[in-house]
Amino acid sequence: MTPTALTVAGSDPSGGAGVQADLKTFSALGTYGTAVLTALTAQSTRGVTGVHPVPAQFVTEQLHTLLDDVAVHATKLGMLGSADVVRAVAAVLAERRPGPVVCDPVMVATSGHRLIDDDAVAAVRTELLPVADLITPNVPEAAALLDAAPAADVAALHEQARALLALGPRAVLLKGGHLGGPESVDVLATATATTESRRPRIDTTATHGTGCTLSSALAALAARAGGTPDWAALVEPARDYLQRALAAGAGLRIGSGSGPVHHFAGIWPA
Repeated sequence: MTPTALTVAGSDPSGGAGVQADLKTFSALGTYGTAVLTALTAQSTRGVTGVHPVPAQFVTEQLHTLLDDVAVHATKLGMLGSADVVRAVAAVLAERRPGPVVCDPVMVATSGHRLIDDDAVAAVRTELLPVADLITPNVPEAAALLDAAPAADVAALHEQARALLALGPRAVLLKGGHLGGPESVDVLATATATTESRRPRIDTTATHGTGCTLSSALAALAARAGGTPDWAALVEPARDYLQRALAAGAGLRIGSGSGPVHHFAGIWPA
């Protein structure tokens, strides 16, 4: 059977983030991609100027219609936007369990535009995290979920990753890119261990969609692996994929702002 992944997220017209980035990542990693839209955005490489949410009832209808027909082996959650949509998605996941669930709790765009309201943050914390197999927050998102100050060093990443684990997800990958320094350090917390994943920091402005790309890479690899994922074994190849995409992103020359990573680096002709 063809490994199949689902993204439940918003749309990015510039193609670098959201559903568009997820589907590109799924394809690059040999996984058939399906998608349920939660919002339309007016967005470019220079930022987000507007968000048009999809009603929760229609998000549910999209999910039920898809899952009644297509076998999904892993699910990635991105921008859900409102508390109603968060609750609707959580209810379907609890009922249907379309493979392991990777939740990227998107709250603020790279440009600084707020993409989720306070009620939705609370709904993510109480209703979505307990049905997630892996969550992949960055430093500001982890702080919002914990109602705490943002982590300032790697030791704090470990502490906050374990605190997030106590909220119910089966694993936490806390991304430390916001900390700066010569390395980008992510911390993976599971029920049995807390480990670090390190990569050299790449000096580039082509960073649009990095969070979407990493979480969808993890979902794609989980769909291909089948069964219960060993997240420690999947984090490294997912980060390797993102590292290649980051390194090649500037060569795309897309837009005049924060350009996208190159999802097909090493696949497209040089």
